[in-house]
Amino acid sequence: MQIDLNNPEQFTLEAVRNLLAAGNNAVHNQLRVNRSGIAWLSQVVGGRELEGLAFRLETWSAGSGCVGEQAAQDERWVMQVFNVLKANWPKPVSDYIDLY
Repeated sequence: MQIDLNNPEQFTLEAVRNLLAAGNNAVHNQLRVNRSGIAWLSQVVGGRELEGLAFRLETWSAGSGCVGEQAAQDERWVMQVFNVLKANWPKPVSDYIDLY
């Protein structure tokens, strides 16, 4: 699943919730945004394969509860992720964001 951050019909709280729900909590995940404004969960994490990225969040470790159905039910967490995307698109404060 992807979210186009340029499209207000796609970039919604519900879309962020669905994106998080689609994640696999058994593996490491990283929320990435490319220079076109497409956000997605990647299993390529850390400082690998950064070409074309506008920014990325910290790696969410396997088992941390940051993705999956349970994470998507946490209203505060969903809002936190939504807000960090909103605050950093289209002008990210950094290419790596770990405080949000």
